[in-house]
Amino acid sequence: MTSPASLSPTQAAARIGEFTVIDVRAPGEYASGHVPGALNIPLDRLDEALPALKAASARGSLLMVCASGVRSTRACDVLSAADIDAVTLSGGTSAWEGEGHGLDRPAGARATWPMERQVRFAAGSLVVAGLLAGRRFPAARWLSAGVGSGLVFSAVTNTCGMAAVLSKLPHNRAPRSAADFDATLDALQS
Repeated sequence: MTSPASLSPTQAAARIGEFTVIDVRAPGEYASGHVPGALNIPLDRLDEALPALKAASARGSLLMVCASGVRSTRACDVLSAADIDAVTLSGGTSAWEGEGHGLDRPAGARATWPMERQVRFAAGSLVVAGLLAGRRFPAARWLSAGVGSGLVFSAVTNTCGMAAVLSKLPHNRAPRSAADFDATLDALQS
């Protein structure tokens, strides 16, 4: 499998009007700041959106975006398997903002940590908890071993089960996310 095509933030900004921009982060992350004009389709709901994305790609190019470029690259792989062409934004919204391009931040949206940071915090906390509890209950060290094994598996497969679980938490969901998702699908198909 080849890597999906990618554009730097500068290249993408120069051609932003040519794209339907799809942000594949969790709704809470999206609400805390996204590329102007981006529509939110969380990576875990991408399969549901394939027909709408196919319709949108027939009208123009798709630019997939996330926080760092990892999830958007995965989204491009899923789309490619469904015969839908898309490109990814190298470095994601972090690089976009880092190069001086603005992000849309809806009024009243609360700031949410990027998913990668949430995963590092949760994994680190579980490892420390397992080690501390292991001083009194030696079997608790298996918690640290399990988290470490999960991180290795995550790196090898370029997936993250912990991120999938964390994305379900209330702080990672924007208000009315189901209605917003349906509205996004309708917008892509029209």
